Amino acid sequence: MPLGNPGKKVSQAFVQAAKGAGDVGKSAIEVARSNVADGLRSARDIGTEASALAGDVVAGIIHAAGQVGGELGSVAKGAVVGTIRGVGEVTKVTVDEVSDIIRAAIKGTSEVGGDVTKTTQGAAHGALTATKSVGLDIEDATSSIARGAIHGAKDIGADIGTVARATIKGTIIGAKETGGDVIQAVQHMSSGLIKWTANVGGDLSTVAKNVVVGAIEAAKEVSVSAEDAASAAATGAVKAAREVSEAASQSVTKAVSGTISGVKVVIKTPFKK
Repeated sequence: MPLGNPGKKVSQAFVQAAKGAGDVGKSAIEVARSNVADGLRSARDIGTEASALAGDVVAGIIHAAGQVGGELGSVAKGAVVGTIRGVGEVTKVTVDEVSDIIRAAIKGTSEVGGDVTKTTQGAAHGALTATKSVGLDIEDATSSIARGAIHGAKDIGADIGTVARATIKGTIIGAKETGGDVIQAVQHMSSGLIKWTANVGGDLSTVAKNVVVGAIEAAKEVSVSAEDAASAAATGAVKAAREVSEAASQSVTKAVSGTISGVKVVIKTPFKK
């Protein structure tokens, strides 16, 4: 994905802003926010240009991350937060734009040989915190983040299960940081990850297992009940798989049942049709 002029401009601006800065994540937020907002204010058609501009800005900052020596996850988080805020200053943030922003971060990371899992976790973390302030509800926000992550992984040939695990971890950390309902966010994100994995023809059982493992890992990091997080992840996965097909429901249920990473997983049913 060659950078357009906005991406090249923001890449240079980020390098300059981050030199000597104590927190490159904060530099990424401000550079992304100001460039996206300014770009949209001068756009001929904000509606059609927002996603392309936002994606190019995020990719530009990711491309420059190696030059400033910042931790990639923090840079990705800052780039995503700033980009979403910049869009929100000028127009309504849509689910398509959020999805494209996450997708651009993953593709940009692949192009510079960076760690896609760190970027994905940071991007999901940032997107969840930023969308709360621009009016997207938790279900729309998680679905759009999941879509961007899964399609981004598909674009670059990355392991979808690993990307899904990183996405759920970023979700839990972001929800905890903002004081949101962590368990609700986990269930919605888990459903979204299964839905979009099915959309690209991925292995649902592998993704479901990774989502539960990631939920347990992140829950322990932020002092959330690992049992509750695992249950929410498994329940969301099975619910989404049930909407795909009976075979999908059975394979996902089998994958997330029993004890995983030392945690007894409880799937809460029945589901409403």
